[in-house]
Amino acid sequence: MTGALAVSTDPDVVARAIEASGDDAATRPVVHGLADAAADSDSDVAATGRADADQLAQAQAERRSVVLDVDGGVLRLDPVVLADRTAVVEVFVPDSALGGDAGNRWLLLAGVAVALVGAAVLVVDRVAARTVDATRDLVKAALAVGDGDLGVRVEPSGPRELAEAGHAFNRMAERLVAARTDERELVADLSHRLRTPLTVLRLDAEALEPDDTSVGSFSQAELDHRRGIRRIRQAIVTLEGEIDTLIKTTRKAVATEAGPAMCDVSEVVRDRMVFWAALAGDQNRPHRVIGAQLRIPAPVPRAELAAALDAVIGNVFRYTPQGTAFEVAVSRRDGYVAIRIDDAGPGIPDADRALRRGASDQGSTGLGLDIAKRVALQANGSVSIDRARLGGASVVMLLADPEATPRQVSRFGLVGRMAREQKSSGRRWPRQRPTGQ
Repeated sequence: MTGALAVSTDPDVVARAIEASGDDAATRPVVHGLADAAADSDSDVAATGRADADQLAQAQAERRSVVLDVDGGVLRLDPVVLADRTAVVEVFVPDSALGGDAGNRWLLLAGVAVALVGAAVLVVDRVAARTVDATRDLVKAALAVGDGDLGVRVEPSGPRELAEAGHAFNRMAERLVAARTDERELVADLSHRLRTPLTVLRLDAEALEPDDTSVGSFSQAELDHRRGIRRIRQAIVTLEGEIDTLIKTTRKAVATEAGPAMCDVSEVVRDRMVFWAALAGDQNRPHRVIGAQLRIPAPVPRAELAAALDAVIGNVFRYTPQGTAFEVAVSRRDGYVAIRIDDAGPGIPDADRALRRGASDQGSTGLGLDIAKRVALQANGSVSIDRARLGGASVVMLLADPEATPRQVSRFGLVGRMAREQKSSGRRWPRQRPTGQ
């Protein structure tokens, strides 16, 4: 009807539009306000209408649709602004039309609600399952770390917050491993550093006691002095045993938890010779270092290699007279790094027996060859004993060179072949110019 009024306000045209709107006269629209002003007539294009004059005036004044409850249904008044007047289209909707499809609409709404609830349940179930799995894995990993298993890691998954928690847990575990490894390596390094001055202290204590052991010629004061020296030596031995136990325990823990370690052989040799050079000066021992000016990597922890060097060099100070010369040489050959400690002492009469004794001493941390053998085997190498050019013993530690491929796979075959070649031809490892004396 609004469209028809926009085209023409001729009562005949409007009447035909009203008739075309439906067969039911009760629900046909009624148009108010089209009376001929010249004839001063109030008749409309319909015989009857349900709206009164006040309601029509309200719609015309407000110029917006008005919905009114009337007997038997709902009345809608729509104002239509024409050129010189405002017409009102009245439409009546009976209650039967309003509620006829309510059941179908409620069924449709119920179906939509059930579908939405089902979809929400599926989505929430999948999200909850991922969340529960991720949380369970995180809890298991945290309990494992609490029980001491620092190697456990989680696969970050689930919601963003849980995935971030998984990444944070992995970083925490890595830092715990690094912290524990650093702590135990520090303990091992401190233990090695303590044992080295203890060796010096024991040598000094042995030098304090005279060679004359006859008791009759000593006064009571001298006897007490000798007993005090023996107590000092015994205390040193006891302290060395405690430090050895600490080293052994720490070494096992580091070997279990720490990954592959690397160190610079030349740096370790130079560092340890700073200490031993001072002691050698006190005992008038000529000494020199060969080939330790360049970086030479080896696949062993720094503290372990330092302990092996201290063990072998300590043997020189322990079993050779004061004033005996020694030298430490570092070289690379055939896929191995060689550390050679030579001395001018009496030598080792039975080298094979000395090596077997060190190997059979399981878990020993004394100043024997077992430390050097263990470090060499850890680096896929070996230890050999030969006659030194200086006249005494020559202990050679072979460590696999990580920057080269060994020419021979066997750990011991290469050493044995080299030893035979040295004995038969008199050739030794290539010597380099000394870095200091």
